[in-house]
Amino acid sequence: MRVMGVDPGLTRTGFGVVEQRGGSLRALAVGTIRADKAQPAPVQLLNLCLALERVMEEHTPDAVAVERLFFNRNVQTALRVGQASGVALLAAAESGLPVFEYTPTAVKQAVTGVGNATKEQVQFMVRRLVKLDADPDSPDAADALALAICHAHVGRSLARMEAAT
Repeated sequence: MRVMGVDPGLTRTGFGVVEQRGGSLRALAVGTIRADKAQPAPVQLLNLCLALERVMEEHTPDAVAVERLFFNRNVQTALRVGQASGVALLAAAESGLPVFEYTPTAVKQAVTGVGNATKEQVQFMVRRLVKLDADPDSPDAADALALAICHAHVGRSLARMEAAT
């Protein structure tokens, strides 16, 4: 199974593609899509959509895991993250891929075993689980890999449950 994780943001969106074979995970791709801050938001969103679609086309994931939005005190930030999240959902839908959303707490629990883990703990476990030699190029990219890992674990459980019924 291949899973693409997306940590959405208007100026920085992390992505990571993980392949699961048996009980083993490995990262196929990881990176950060950065927007030109001088461009208007609609152009940034279009470029984000096109970049995500290219990653999906190149790595052919079976599913996409996106961080579920949570309440943010800064309304402007929440709006911009919401726009980027919508673009990620659209890119997956246009590619015909199922989308699964996970809260930050669920992702931390799946990757570290602790729902209130720090970013550093998540990065450390992501590196170990997918056998990376170095940290991803941004915390957003590490979070995207964590989302993909989370779904790989959950997807494996869902497949077992479907097979049992």
